[in-house]
Amino acid sequence: MRRERVVVLALDGVYPFELGIPSRILGAADGRYEVITCSVDGRPVRTNADFGVTVEHGPEALATAGTVVIAPVAPSHLADEVSDDVLAALALIRPGTRIVSICTGAFVLAAAGLLDGRRATTHWQVADRFRHMFPRVDLDPDVLFVDDHPFLTSAGAASGVDICLHLVRKDHGSRLANSVARRCVVPPFRDGGQAQYIEQPVPEQGAASTAATRAWALERLDEPLTLADLSGHARMSQRTFARRFHDEVGLSPGRWLIQQRVVRARHLLETSDLTVDQIAGRVGFATGASLRQHLNAAIGVSPQAYRRTFQTAR
Repeated sequence: MRRERVVVLALDGVYPFELGIPSRILGAADGRYEVITCSVDGRPVRTNADFGVTVEHGPEALATAGTVVIAPVAPSHLADEVSDDVLAALALIRPGTRIVSICTGAFVLAAAGLLDGRRATTHWQVADRFRHMFPRVDLDPDVLFVDDHPFLTSAGAASGVDICLHLVRKDHGSRLANSVARRCVVPPFRDGGQAQYIEQPVPEQGAASTAATRAWALERLDEPLTLADLSGHARMSQRTFARRFHDEVGLSPGRWLIQQRVVRARHLLETSDLTVDQIAGRVGFATGASLRQHLNAAIGVSPQAYRRTFQTAR
């Protein structure tokens, strides 16, 4: 069994919760990963809480990693340049190593020039600041994570869980990723993007939710659902339903339906031997060509390439 070494880099001002995510999630993957933590000088690291952390390793550990994770720091520690000791530590990472950032960890990678010309994400609250500081990076603040191999960036806090589960799914298949999610009592795949977490006006008291209609739609993805169908089930006008849906989910009903169909198609590609056309019919895409188009737009690969990846992992 292949066991990959994952080295987490802790910098001053690190968030303790996010610092522990790789060890907790990847550590639950049946021994597939060895997770260790290091600092830029091997000395204890100050967190953004009222305590510090002592690490067992110095920057030399980065040279042994198959995957490096940059843990996030408090906004007060963000800068458009990285210090010499951080640059020296990053220089120890071997070429081709997979590098992951959680939340504001993307600022470290961008400041080191590693994300220039690449697509990336970070916490929505600091997205404008990131754009101003790093205009050469193609920032997408609406998603939970971006996989632009070998660099993977994720949004705030709990999206570190999402990206670590993505690593397990990518490396070893959806069965193990789902098992890890159950052990850690977290969803194996979260719907929507960051937009659903951006501060919204408080809904009117007693306002009806669209949750029941979303559950109803998920049972009928193979049907050609329209906004009229959805709003009719929710007993709202189309305009009210669309507005309330966006407030709750962060997406329009049409975009959400496409996303759910892609998620269902990915599951079938991973777990079944159905043809692309058969899967397209089961998830509500009119043709296999439509499925190919939407899957490529979502994750940048064809159904055949996606299936080969996960059949290999299985």
